[in-house]
Amino acid sequence: MKQLIDTAPQQETAVLVALITPQQSAVQVQEHLDELAFLALTLGIKTRRTFVQSVKMPNTRTVIGKGKLEEIASFVKEQCIDGVIFDDEISPSQVRNLESKLSCKIFDRSLLILNIFAMRAKTTQAKTQVELAQYQYLLPRLTRMWSHLSSQKGGSTGMRGPGEKELETDRRIAQDKITHLRQKLKVIERQSITQRKQRAQIVRVTLVGYTNVGKSTLMRVLSKENVYTENKLFATVSSTVRKVVLQDIPFLLTDTVGFIRKLPHTLIECFQSTLDEVREADILLHIVDIANPAYETHMQVVEATLQEIGAGGIPTILVFNKIDQRKRDEELQGGNTNLVYAPKAQSSQKHAVYISATKQDNIEALKNLLFQQVYLQHMKIYPNYLKKMED
Repeated sequence: MKQLIDTAPQQETAVLVALITPQQSAVQVQEHLDELAFLALTLGIKTRRTFVQSVKMPNTRTVIGKGKLEEIASFVKEQCIDGVIFDDEISPSQVRNLESKLSCKIFDRSLLILNIFAMRAKTTQAKTQVELAQYQYLLPRLTRMWSHLSSQKGGSTGMRGPGEKELETDRRIAQDKITHLRQKLKVIERQSITQRKQRAQIVRVTLVGYTNVGKSTLMRVLSKENVYTENKLFATVSSTVRKVVLQDIPFLLTDTVGFIRKLPHTLIECFQSTLDEVREADILLHIVDIANPAYETHMQVVEATLQEIGAGGIPTILVFNKIDQRKRDEELQGGNTNLVYAPKAQSSQKHAVYISATKQDNIEALKNLLFQQVYLQHMKIYPNYLKKMED
């Protein structure tokens, strides 16, 4: 009897590395590592072990100290680990030094996020944005391994001349590619601007929030249309727009890419057009996964990102999602489930509601609150609307 040979591809393995510093406590580091492991798993990478070191500041050459580096190198060699993933962004020189010492692939959080965005991108705009962000991130990290880029460029322009170093050729090819992608993105963005101008006469509501908080699920509930949802990080990369009507008042509901801590600046820069959907919104629905123990930190990350992109002053409704999971977790721990409904500080700019998008709990309360805010914005666009209704 022939012996069956397993031809399935083996899952890549990695170890995670993070630093405890005066600016980052051990509890925070553990939260970051849990999220980093989820990022890795999204790319199909299995975490075999985590390494943590307490330092006053990162080592300028290798991020971590000599002793910890030797400990990781030993584990990587013994267990045949494919890669080492650092929670913070590491410099090109640190990557080279670490590759030399560890003899495996070196990643940081930014590169993982970029790879996930690349995997999720479906539209031409999203693919172009992500590709541009990747090239901008990798340009300063070029090594001879990048010579394969020449196969992506046609014609004689950019080919290596006599005496020209291979690395210089790679850099020039990458810079040419960046220029080409920026030009392509400008054309796409002009089309997006035209589309947004056409929507100026209708109230625009945009969903924002940390990644994987249930934005797309809520989008499907409110719009009553099939919208792609998945329990994975960055399931939505491109903006999705649907028309919704509440009590005869129409508005546009937009689902956008989720935010995350330490979001690579190259992505923020390249996703300007997509983020314009947030900046130009009349109302923001800030979705929060209240079942996540780190939900307050996630709220702070989203609010900081909104400030960074110039959307901090837009009227906002805080939507605390997944109350069913929160209740279940508190019941298992013997806690008081009524704590879920503890009111948050509200202002004229912020209101709060607690829901479960999957169970559709308290959705009517959300719709009523949303209608009130949409109505106020609608009256600004059509001040004679109330008079017409009375007539």
